[in-house]
Amino acid sequence: MADGRMTAGGAVFARLKALGVRVVFANSGTDFPPIIEGLAEAAAGDVALPDALVMPHEHVALGMAQGWYLATGETPAVMLHTNVGLANGAIGTINAATDQVPMILMSGRTPTTERGRFGSRTVPIGWGQEMRDQTALVREACKWDYELRFPEQVGELLDRAHAIANSTPRGPVYLSLPRETLCEACPTEGLDALPSMRPAQTGPRTADIAAAADILTRASRPLIFAQRGAGSAAGFAALQRIADAFVIPVCHYWAVSLGLPTDHPMCVGADPEPWLSEADAVLVIDSLAPWSPQLHGPRPGVPVIQLGPDPLYARFPVRNFRADLAIACETAEGLAALAEAMAAVAADGDGARDMRHAAIAMRTQEIRARTAAAARPAPSGRMTKAFGGATLSQAIAGRRATVLSELGCPLDSLTLRDHDSWRQEPHSGGLGWSLPCAMGLKLGDPDRLVVATMGDGSYMFANPTACHQAMEAYGLPVLAVVLNNGEWGAVRHSVAGLYPDGHAVRANRMPLTALTPSPDFTKTAEASRAWARRVEQPEALAPALDAAIEAVTAQRRPALLDVAIAG
Repeated sequence: MADGRMTAGGAVFARLKALGVRVVFANSGTDFPPIIEGLAEAAAGDVALPDALVMPHEHVALGMAQGWYLATGETPAVMLHTNVGLANGAIGTINAATDQVPMILMSGRTPTTERGRFGSRTVPIGWGQEMRDQTALVREACKWDYELRFPEQVGELLDRAHAIANSTPRGPVYLSLPRETLCEACPTEGLDALPSMRPAQTGPRTADIAAAADILTRASRPLIFAQRGAGSAAGFAALQRIADAFVIPVCHYWAVSLGLPTDHPMCVGADPEPWLSEADAVLVIDSLAPWSPQLHGPRPGVPVIQLGPDPLYARFPVRNFRADLAIACETAEGLAALAEAMAAVAADGDGARDMRHAAIAMRTQEIRARTAAAARPAPSGRMTKAFGGATLSQAIAGRRATVLSELGCPLDSLTLRDHDSWRQEPHSGGLGWSLPCAMGLKLGDPDRLVVATMGDGSYMFANPTACHQAMEAYGLPVLAVVLNNGEWGAVRHSVAGLYPDGHAVRANRMPLTALTPSPDFTKTAEASRAWARRVEQPEALAPALDAAIEAVTAQRRPALLDVAIAG
């Protein structure tokens, strides 16, 4: 670097650092020599670079990157190995796109030359890994994609990638990195300059906010859907102000993040009914599918307001939920503006709101009574997912904690009060998300208690050996709770929903759903020196959770509970 040049592989990391990227989750391959040499070159020259974390599997890399963003709000970078690494990372990319997570995804491209250039093919996989359109593996899940053609493009292309990833709505972008180009020398001048472009952020139009405020304040039975949370702590507080002041119930149908504390008087759970069929105005806050059109929907003529970064969800070909008013904005900013506008508009008298509050309170008490009943052990004496959630809720009470659920503990069984206390798997359904995402959350927020709950199938999809290796390597004391029913429970429930009286439901064992014999998951965790225990009796769960929380908080050890539950 004495001559003002470095390998393009090293320049990529240098520019990422200037863009504020602190972590690169990397799974390396034979296309990485110029990357690795560039890292060593920079270290020798005392050049500050992002932390390059070795990921034992691509799925772990993408999941941790998503968790890092959720914890810090910062854009992560992920670097994978040619087409095979990108293929393994495609599920995580789809999850990130569905959850609007900005990240810079990169993978090497097998050399296009067979000889004559530094970096040309040297081993047979150089031929075997070539694709005509490698980017096609992730193109539909990315907002932007390109291939690095010349080393001097490193700075400007990464600037563009970072800006687009963080523009409204946020999402992943992809840059292909041919090995010959990475091996070339790149000028170091300007690699530490300020970004050449900034993200484009969409804000709410004053007229639209005023119209929404008028609709909601005039309604006698308004309803709010909050599926992807409220955007931030400020948005969470703004939504509470709206729900409190105007007595509006908030439904968490298939919620991936929390919009309102679960014990708030206006939190009416996950079932849209009877609220939706009775509503005379509906506000949908950043919700991909706020209800199931086959099961429920608003009455004809009831105005529906859609508010969020992409209120029409343009990336999805079929999504035909009505939008009488669509407000494109960052969620928290839109909710703050709406709360202010509603406070300034004349609304129903206090008497009408008091009557509505009493009626909603009576219904929510009934909902919570049914939830409490469902949280008891099954008639067989075996535990249920709801029982696990209720017991976990008691164990983490008073702690700064986040619970992640991937077909694990149901939200209704938990008492959670903070905007960042709940994360559910993305609606894209790429399994194996919960555990690596929890690891990224813990990396970004080391003092938070992070609990990843999941089914046994989801745990196996997470590549648990790779996850536990990374937890030990980077000191990530996450508590994993596997609710183990020895089957694909979600598949069984789906079959029962479509064919409630069918042959599969009546069969002694439903085809294509069993995961028996179940492995001893504690051994997988113990292989990486984690604390682990199997729990089979309901009375043993609470003390086991206490011991596991002690392990992750006081001993700073990863922990796993394998909990036997009813199907």
